Amino acid sequence: MVMVGTTRETLAFAVDAIDRWWRNRGSKDYSDAERLLILADSGGANSARSRVWKCDLQQKICNRHGLSVTVHHYPPGASKWNPIEHKLFSEISKNWQRVPLESYETAINYISSTETRTGLKVKAVLNSKNYETGETVTDEEIAMLRIRLYVLHAAVHTNHRCD
Repeated sequence: MVMVGTTRETLAFAVDAIDRWWRNRGSKDYSDAERLLILADSGGANSARSRVWKCDLQQKICNRHGLSVTVHHYPPGASKWNPIEHKLFSEISKNWQRVPLESYETAINYISSTETRTGLKVKAVLNSKNYETGETVTDEEIAMLRIRLYVLHAAVHTNHRCD
């Protein structure tokens, strides 16, 4: 599932995308799941250092759905290691190649019509919520989170887990 936003990519947008996926697909496809693994790059909306990202994951995913969430962050500059880059976005790019994406509807239609012979079928949804930047989290809010931080030197990424 790909969420296309109409404002800006923020921390809240990223967590809302995960929440929407879980409610619409994940909880049905993985009904017995107690844990969720998120592979994320280390920049932008889901930075390993972002306090808002951590708070939103705790509140909107762990608390709301009763899931234990583990986030593996790729090191800076290594987001291309993420298998989604190769298995999903490359197919979407091939599908809309040389097509001007002049509207959200055009983008949604091309993303949603992406399929492969191996069974990949992509769903795209439009999120027209207005996301503001500059959201902050206090030290007190961070102290209340149920987070464990692991640094895995061999894999060169950080792992945040909230239960």
